[in-house]
Amino acid sequence: MWRGGATAASAARALRSRLLPDPTRHPATPLAPIASSRAASSVPSTAADTVAEAAAAAAAVSQQAGSVSEALRHYGRCYWELSKARLSALVVATSGAGYVLGSGNIVDIAGLCFTCTGTMMVAASANTLNQVFEIKNDAKMKRTMRRPLPSGRISPAHAAMWATSVGVAGTALLAWKANGLAAGLAASNLVLYAFVYTPLKQIHPINTWVGAIVGAIPPLLGWAAASTELSLNSMILPAALYYWQIPHFMALAYLCRNDYLAGGYRMFSFADPTGKRTAWVSLRNCLYMLPLGLFAYNWGLTSEWFSLEASLLTLGLTVGALSFVLEPTQKSARRMFYGSLLYLPAFMAGLLLHRLPNEQKEHNLAQTNELDGVLYGTDLQDEERARQKRENRKPSRVQSRPPVAYASVAPFPFLPVPVYVAPQGHEL
Repeated sequence: MWRGGATAASAARALRSRLLPDPTRHPATPLAPIASSRAASSVPSTAADTVAEAAAAAAAVSQQAGSVSEALRHYGRCYWELSKARLSALVVATSGAGYVLGSGNIVDIAGLCFTCTGTMMVAASANTLNQVFEIKNDAKMKRTMRRPLPSGRISPAHAAMWATSVGVAGTALLAWKANGLAAGLAASNLVLYAFVYTPLKQIHPINTWVGAIVGAIPPLLGWAAASTELSLNSMILPAALYYWQIPHFMALAYLCRNDYLAGGYRMFSFADPTGKRTAWVSLRNCLYMLPLGLFAYNWGLTSEWFSLEASLLTLGLTVGALSFVLEPTQKSARRMFYGSLLYLPAFMAGLLLHRLPNEQKEHNLAQTNELDGVLYGTDLQDEERARQKRENRKPSRVQSRPPVAYASVAPFPFLPVPVYVAPQGHEL
């Protein structure tokens, strides 16, 4: 009975274990749904974290790119203002005009572009150094206190590095693509402007005349780059620029007299509160420009029409200076100042329109071509002599034809005379 009951109980336990597995022996069975639910819930959270990280990285990259572009715009604007781009463009225009005037019948466009680029770089360097040396003075003047250095937008060391790099690069470009004379004129003008004219502005009013020399050199630079030399007719445009700058800056100094006084600059108008002397100096230099058109025609630089046009232009500027003399006021000074701004481009346009080819350069080109022709002919003669010598040294290639019979008439007169035939006939 007991055995039967035990057997029945064991059979029941075996059936139960088959139908319901023991959780201690098979723990994964009841925990599997929980693990799967946790894994399913972790998938969306991982994807959200990935999207958030990607968005943060994109925002960082965008912010970095924005900061780089902002820095480029900032320093580009500072370099533009330090270089005084509009004033440098005027310098480049005078240098390019000098290059065209110094060219022959054909203007080398590539050479013109290289000359203008080098001139622009040297002018930018000179203007930057001028502002580096005048930071304190510019900070006192309303017209200049917003420049990059007085306003603190760029450091003096940074500006000096910029000036040095573009100055050296511009001079090297002129020496490489133009000639040593053009590069020397550019370097000397840089030194004259930055290290002579700039400190002289705070010492003596003669700085205006020194600055006029600085402004007269770029046309000589362009002429030298085109023709590799300087001649008498190359002085027309530099002389016009020299005399033009005096009334131009006298009017500017009179208009900005109080500003220059606040900045500590010793201008000619400093000791001339009435403006009479300033006006007379302007008129005198306008009169100096009257014969320049005639000189340009007489020296073979332009046609006769330019002498008439230049005289009329100079008379107009002289009338403005005369009105400044008769009535030295802000209005008359401003009228003469704007008249000088119109005079210079009109004068240069007339020069270029009526210019004649540089005869000296044409003569130099003709001599160069003649010399090249002589050298070329000499080379051809030398080559011909060398070829003739090589031909003479070669052994003769003429083959002797074998005789039919090695005999002679004497002492056997009955034998036939030897007959020389070609090798083909001898083989037959």
